[in-house]
Amino acid sequence: MSEKMLGIAPTVDPTATVRDSTLGQYTEVGARTAIAETEFGDYSYIVHDGSIIYAKIGKFCSIAAFTRINPGNHAMWRASQHHYSYRSRQFGFDLGDDDEFFQWRRDHKVNIGNDVWLGHGAVIMPGITIGDGAVVGSSAVVTKDVEPYTIVAGVPAKFIKRRHSEILAEKLISLAWWDWSHEKLGETLPDMRALSAEAFVEKYNT
Repeated sequence: MSEKMLGIAPTVDPTATVRDSTLGQYTEVGARTAIAETEFGDYSYIVHDGSIIYAKIGKFCSIAAFTRINPGNHAMWRASQHHYSYRSRQFGFDLGDDDEFFQWRRDHKVNIGNDVWLGHGAVIMPGITIGDGAVVGSSAVVTKDVEPYTIVAGVPAKFIKRRHSEILAEKLISLAWWDWSHEKLGETLPDMRALSAEAFVEKYNT
């Protein structure tokens, strides 16, 4: 059994980097992971060697190793798509960096809902929205929005099946158990383990 204990303060591996981001309670950032300009919701975690930039991550998200969320985008519409045209300062050009380009990157934020599972090595492309309760298969490349409580996989990622029926998904979203207090989560944990999703919703969605 793991002796690791998470708490109100985020747990960030010493080899990870977090820049201009907010991390919620009971969160964990694994080794050699980089997070920048991102909101990272309560109870969510990302395993080692991941990368997230310009994103909003919901609560209770499980993000596996080597995942890339909002990977670098290039100015393909220009004569050159190379860094020198927008990261110009590091190449010694007086014009400086292209602020408009980086704002364009920020404007294509990734939005990930609550209780989402991203498999090992998944890549979530810029501007994508992934709904609550969805699953993204290992090594998938997500180029289109993912509906709540659906499972996608492949390159590019395609719909595989629903995790729960549309009716049950709507009830789970309405229940929004991920917004419960830490105390209520503890009180209801035995039922979360023992009951089916349907039975859990029927018991608590009152």
